[in-house]
Amino acid sequence: MSELQRLKGLLPPENQSWVFVEAAAAIEPPLITLEEIGRDEVEIQIDLEQWEFLAQDHRNMLFWHEVGRIQDDSIPRDGWEMAALAIGLGGAIGELWVQDGLLLLMALGLSGFAGYRLYLKNNSEKKLQDAISADERAIDLACRFGYSVPNAYKSLGGALKELVEKTRKKKKRSFYEDRLEALRKSASKARAEMAQQEGSAESLTSENVYG
Repeated sequence: MSELQRLKGLLPPENQSWVFVEAAAAIEPPLITLEEIGRDEVEIQIDLEQWEFLAQDHRNMLFWHEVGRIQDDSIPRDGWEMAALAIGLGGAIGELWVQDGLLLLMALGLSGFAGYRLYLKNNSEKKLQDAISADERAIDLACRFGYSVPNAYKSLGGALKELVEKTRKKKKRSFYEDRLEALRKSASKARAEMAQQEGSAESLTSENVYG
């Protein structure tokens, strides 16, 4: 079984008909990314050359992170906002010339909406919160596929640590570090909840959930 076929088997049933897994074809692609390929169809693209150096558990968790992004509807969309911003600004300048107040307001409204969408898309805090939410989804998916809660946290933590170690760009490395810190807090909370349910912390203290 090829790696792509194996990963397709890790898709939850509700995603199997419209989410596809393919090898990345771009030059120097990211390790794993998402792309909308049609109406209601999404492709998870993987750079197999980088991918093969990761442990299988780490691959699984990074894959489920992307599935989590799909389930959260946080897939990067086409950059229509820049085109809309340019059209709106161009229209506003034109309407200033012909002095049509209604069309000027419409052009300014289009520019404002496109500018706001660009702000949201490039807002680092929102990107981080989307990633943290997808990490939580990945933990849930791992448990659906047979991982214990501690092992799911351990595997995702190990994957994020590996990305931190391999990333040279400071901003991107800091992004992974922030995700890892959020995962640690989530793991601590999960550990406490499980210990409370079982009436004892002894069942979990022996396992390192951080990888």
